[in-house]
Amino acid sequence: MSSIDPIPLPKAELHLHIEGTLEPEMVFDLAERNGIALPYSGVADLRARYRFDDLQSFLDLYYACMDVLRTRADFADLTEAYLRKATAQGVRHVEMFFDPQAHTSRGVPIDDVIDGLLEGFRRAQHDHDLTGGLILCFLRDSPVEDALATLHSVKHRRADLIGVGLDSAEAGYPPELFTEVYAQARSLGLRRVAHAGEEGPAAYITQALDLLQVERIDHGIRCLEDTELVERLRVSRIPLTVCPLSNLRLGGVPTLADHPIRRMIDEGLLVTVHSDDPAYFGGYIADNYTAVVAESGVRSDQLVQLARNSILASFASDKRKADLLNELERRVSASP
Repeated sequence: MSSIDPIPLPKAELHLHIEGTLEPEMVFDLAERNGIALPYSGVADLRARYRFDDLQSFLDLYYACMDVLRTRADFADLTEAYLRKATAQGVRHVEMFFDPQAHTSRGVPIDDVIDGLLEGFRRAQHDHDLTGGLILCFLRDSPVEDALATLHSVKHRRADLIGVGLDSAEAGYPPELFTEVYAQARSLGLRRVAHAGEEGPAAYITQALDLLQVERIDHGIRCLEDTELVERLRVSRIPLTVCPLSNLRLGGVPTLADHPIRRMIDEGLLVTVHSDDPAYFGGYIADNYTAVVAESGVRSDQLVQLARNSILASFASDKRKADLLNELERRVSASP
């Protein structure tokens, strides 16, 4: 099999921040809707600022643009717009991150955020064979007490959530800080993932596994610094949700040719590929698939394994996984 088109491959997107899908055009549209004056001369000026030196420089703009999200309708429209792009690139199951603290701190009720996101999801499901839901992420660079308060505030909505995650600035904010938060989330029956090993060291991955009892590691590219950890991840089949274009744009790797994804695959790790914050990082999920083939040494035929891994790594039901895996095999068998 010499060449695989990544777009039609059925796949799951498991590392996607919905706020990171805010394209400059939508920033201006929502600002006009909500009467917000932006400090940018226009779409071109804002898009030109989507260039970053590191994670913090990205987060500064990310949170500034997020201010245009004010109402349920805003969150619904944002979600529907992302899902329209994602389904066109073969996404059939989405476990979508959102950052409630970044909204409630601005006075947006958490129920409005959740209701809007779910409404956008329902609209997309009307037109597409799509499953998935929401993963509530805690901001690790905010006080732990805020994370606990956020968790308590959604107890009445736990049936509307898949699980919890941990994101934002990683360096200096080890997973161990959130041990109690994750213990309480586990008691509520919520699934658990966490960003680890992006900026932070391999030890943060180990902490996330041991102390937070996560079921997936988001990013995890620095796991290769610890051979014992690599063996543990391989044997335990812990999924790693890797975001190549994000790593490139934020300086995690100097070029995609230097990205560790090929070595991670060769090590037998359960690697998956996702888009993270695609509006800011230059590509949605199929763009990431294409980029790792073009520049990272991943073989075209290995894209099938990446798509298969994404389905296996999801929290979808066993039946949904089986259906998507069967569809993937049919698609591959029908390829020339």
